[in-house]
Amino acid sequence: MKRIVALWGALLLATTLTAQNTAQQVLSTTQKVNNYFMAKYADPTLPTNVKKVRPSNLWTRAVYYEGLMALNEIDPQERYLDYTDRWAAFHQWTPRNGIKTGDADDQCCEQTYMMRYVQTGKQEMLSPTLQNLDQQMQKANPKNQSLYGWWTWIDAIQMAMPAYMQAYKITGDKKYRDHAMQMYRWSRNECGGGLFNEKDGLWWRDADYVPPYKEPDGKDCYWSRGNGWVYAALVRCMNQLDKKDPAYKELKKDFLMMSKGLLACQREDGFWNPSLVSSNYAMTETSGTALFLYGMAWGIRNGLLKAKDYRGACDRAWAAMEKASVHSDGFLGWMQGTGKDPSDGQPLSYNRVPDFEDYGTGCFLLGATEYYKLLTKFKNS
Repeated sequence: MKRIVALWGALLLATTLTAQNTAQQVLSTTQKVNNYFMAKYADPTLPTNVKKVRPSNLWTRAVYYEGLMALNEIDPQERYLDYTDRWAAFHQWTPRNGIKTGDADDQCCEQTYMMRYVQTGKQEMLSPTLQNLDQQMQKANPKNQSLYGWWTWIDAIQMAMPAYMQAYKITGDKKYRDHAMQMYRWSRNECGGGLFNEKDGLWWRDADYVPPYKEPDGKDCYWSRGNGWVYAALVRCMNQLDKKDPAYKELKKDFLMMSKGLLACQREDGFWNPSLVSSNYAMTETSGTALFLYGMAWGIRNGLLKAKDYRGACDRAWAAMEKASVHSDGFLGWMQGTGKDPSDGQPLSYNRVPDFEDYGTGCFLLGATEYYKLLTKFKNS
């Protein structure tokens, strides 16, 4: 009997040490990836220059800062905040193209601005964002004349919807939550006849991809990173809402449908293809995989997903990215460049540098930090 107890004790100790080592390994890898980016792009105020010059508060860079703020939660460093504040202050805490923009891509940076406002209480970090959202809620999208018809592509749900929910949480004014939900429902149910397919739990990228559009093998075209944007947006919005809030319950329902649909699409090696259900462009891809890891790890940690069903998917996704994507210097391979469907940015490879490195790094940081939190939770539970 004593021997059995001793063996169980040794097994428990080994399991605990493995969890600790794994969590530390995840953190070390994540730091390496971020250090590579911060060293390469040391001046956060410089514009990007991919085919043309763009200011550094465009959506691609804004996604990186979402990831950096997530990393700061598990690895607090003043240099992360200084790097963020230099970037945001240079742009006067204002969305790209100014207060009057209604473009979700322009608004993505507002998520980080508001996170810094919550941490510091400095009004200049908040005021331009509220002015921007307030004016958007008063005007229709001139392209379709709908007050709620701004998010005509699913990427926009991640770029802008969490900002509305942050504004609601900060101010307590339900107008931000309610307007965001109306815009979300318009994209979900009306745009192109509805961009969300409840049957598969997956989203068509925009009205150009709803049926009868098909991939060459006759399957629907569900773009991996596009679905990743929505999946991440649901997480980021629910994080701002009380669990009893009707909006939380509505988004949770879609999150669960998406989780089931995405789980069915994961490859045996842990990655997801750029085209989720089609054999077209079947290959390793990092950005979508990172976003799915972000959502699934969060779902387990918050009790929405059962660990017995989803923990293995998270473990496989992390192991795949760490082994196949992360270079020794922190560069990320197999990253699809900007675009809107599986064919864009091809061919992908381990060594190819995508047109923009920033958003892919942000996706990776989001997935990695949430996975780290999951490992820590299981270690301590």
